[in-house]
Amino acid sequence: MSKVAFKVLSPEKLNSCVVFASPHSGRDYPPSFMQRTLLDAVTIRSSEDAFVDLLFEKAPEFGAPLIKAGAPRAFVDLNRSLEELDPAVIEGVRRQGHNPRITSGLGVIPRVVANGREIYRGKISMNEADRRIALYWRPYHQMLQRLLDMARQVHGQAILIDCHSMPHEAMDGMVRSGRARPDVVLGDRFGAAADSTIVDEIESAFTSAGFTVVRNAPFAGAYVVQAYGRPSRKQHAIQVEIDRSLYMDERLIRPNAGFEDAKSRLQEVIETVAGIGQARVPLAAE
Repeated sequence: MSKVAFKVLSPEKLNSCVVFASPHSGRDYPPSFMQRTLLDAVTIRSSEDAFVDLLFEKAPEFGAPLIKAGAPRAFVDLNRSLEELDPAVIEGVRRQGHNPRITSGLGVIPRVVANGREIYRGKISMNEADRRIALYWRPYHQMLQRLLDMARQVHGQAILIDCHSMPHEAMDGMVRSGRARPDVVLGDRFGAAADSTIVDEIESAFTSAGFTVVRNAPFAGAYVVQAYGRPSRKQHAIQVEIDRSLYMDERLIRPNAGFEDAKSRLQEVIETVAGIGQARVPLAAE
C-alpha cells in the first residue's frame, strides 16, 4: 500500500486564509497495485497531475498550507464522491442512475487512466475498495476540512485552491473554434462555489503572471469544489487547471525546459493569491 494518505506543508505562521491542495499529484504506486495493473509504469501515470505539488510547494512561504496526496489518482481518486462507485470495476456494486464520471471509468476507484486505457483485467473486491477509501480518501478529506476550519477560525473565511493540471490537447477544441489557447482554467461551478470577487482576484493574479485564463470551460470543478465551495459560510473553493505542456513532457512524464519558468511565475501567483482577504488580526481590546 502507499506509505501515506497525504502530507501537509505548513507555514511557520498561518498568515493566509488560503489553503492549497493537490489531490492528483500522488505518485507512491504500491508494488501490489503495479503487479496487478495491465499498464506499464509510465502509462499508469497518464491521469496523474504530475509535479503539481512541486509547482505549488512554495505556498507555506507565504503563510498558506499545502496538502498533497500520497496515493496516486489511478489507485483512489480524491476528487470523487464516496458514492461514485463503478460497478464495472468493483464487485458487488449495484448500477444506479447515470453518472458520466462513472460511465467513463473515472469513479472514486478508477477503472481507466487517460484515453480510456483499462487499469485492470477484471474487478477488485468491495473490501479492497473500502480499504482504499478508509486509508486514503477519508484521512485526506478530514485533514482538508480541518485546514479550512482553521483558516476560517483565524481569518474569518477560507479559500481552497484545488490544484490540477490538464492535457495540452484538452484545449484543442477551443483553438479550433478560433479562440486563444488558455494556459489555465479556473473552475468555480459557474459561481456556485466561490464569491465572484475572489475569483476575479485569482484570475488577475494569473494574468499578471503572464498566463492566459478562462473560466469553467471545459473544467468547472469536480467533487472537491462542489463539496467544499460554500460561499454563504465564508468557505470558497476554486479549481485550477494548468496546461501540462507548460512544465512537463506529457509523453515521458518528466519536467521539461519550461518547468522552472512555470514554477517561478506560479510563485508570483501563489504570493498574490495567499494575500487575498487576509484578515486583520483583532486587537485584544476589540
